[in-house]
Amino acid sequence: MSNSMLVVTAHVGDFVWRCGGAMALHAQRGVPVHLICLSYGENGESNAAWQGAAPVERDAVKQLRRAEAEAAAEILGVASLDFYDLGDYPLPESPESVQRISQTMRATRPAVVLTHPEHDPSNLDHCRTYEMVLRARMQAMAPGHGADHVVPPQVLCFEPHQSELCGFKPNLLLEITAVWEQKWQAMQAMPTQRNLWTYYERVALQRGAQAGRRAKSVGTLYGEAYQSIFPAVVPAFVE
Repeated sequence: MSNSMLVVTAHVGDFVWRCGGAMALHAQRGVPVHLICLSYGENGESNAAWQGAAPVERDAVKQLRRAEAEAAAEILGVASLDFYDLGDYPLPESPESVQRISQTMRATRPAVVLTHPEHDPSNLDHCRTYEMVLRARMQAMAPGHGADHVVPPQVLCFEPHQSELCGFKPNLLLEITAVWEQKWQAMQAMPTQRNLWTYYERVALQRGAQAGRRAKSVGTLYGEAYQSIFPAVVPAFVE
């Protein structure tokens, strides 16, 4: 039965900013949320960790980012967390990792996969992650790769850092007000990227305002935006 959620990100911080609300919301409802981080983001996503007078070892930066990710994932209620440690800036091509993601899909049988959008010229690690996820999905749904093949899950791309640069056009707005405090706490569990805290609070308020207009809700709302890759199948437009 497909009742879980799988999140695949290029760097350890990505899941908190982009889809932390969705993760917390579904975990709260009893949906198993599984997380894969392809890299620690030690090269390009950990600027604060490299600052200071004393030399810093790369392994120390990795350990710091891993600890932050584990703390944030626990706050969000993640059921499983896997670090691939591929390296970043740039994230390397890895057929082995595609197979590994595919095996996770077969093991967890997700109804939905959350990942980066196809286009992001400012960060090609995100583009490669998107491609790896779709390749893994192909492999997971193919009977020739094993009898435990899955029903193809929907893929939702979460909002990138600069939507207008990436051609991101959301067609789903998720209202996350009920779990905003969890997301905010998870964001604060990532002090290495504390420069993003207020930025993503503003993004959540903006998307919440848009969701509130469509749902005719009142009060301060928080939201997240997503773009579905495959069409949804519905029995009717009105029930």
